[in-house]
Amino acid sequence: MPPLAGKELRIVGFLCNWCSYGGADTAGVGRFAQPTDLRIIRVPCSGRIDPLFILRTFMNGADGVLVSGCHPRDCHYSEGNFYARRRLEILQRLMPYIGIEPERFAYTWVSASEGQRWQKVVQTFTNEVHAIGPIKPFGATPEQVEARLSKLLDSAGGKATEKQEVERVAS
Repeated sequence: MPPLAGKELRIVGFLCNWCSYGGADTAGVGRFAQPTDLRIIRVPCSGRIDPLFILRTFMNGADGVLVSGCHPRDCHYSEGNFYARRRLEILQRLMPYIGIEPERFAYTWVSASEGQRWQKVVQTFTNEVHAIGPIKPFGATPEQVEARLSKLLDSAGGKATEKQEVERVAS
C-alpha cells in the first residue's frame, strides 16, 4: 500500500459558475463517487482567474489546483475561457521555473450536463497529485516568492501589463 493511501491532500478547484460548477453538481446529484480532496471555489467565469490566484493558492499550501470552465465557444461571457486558456497555458510553462511541478496544475472544460466527465476529471487529477505527493514548502519567504513571480510574469508578458495592453489597443 502506498504511504499516502488514505491521506487527503489539499486540492483546490476554481470552477466557473455556469458550466463546471453545474457539472460538479450534476455529478453529486447522480451520486457519482468522487475524491474528497477537492475544495471548490466558485467563480463567475474561468476568464476571471488571475494566474496569481493559482500561485497564491500554492503558496498557501495547496498540493494541486484545478481550473475548470465552459467548453470553448460555450462561455456565457463569449470569450472568457479563451482568455483563461491563454493565461493558464503561460502559467503552466512558468511553473517549473518557480519550483512547482506542472503536474500539480490542470485546466479543463466541463459543461453542466457532464457529471460523469466531471467525476473522471477529478478522479484522474486527484490520482496524479497523489502520485506526486504533498507539495514541498517554498525555500523563501512569501514576499521573496511573490517578488520572483512578479519578475517572471513581467518578463513573460513583456514590460506592459495586460491592462496596459488593452488600453493601448483600445486607443
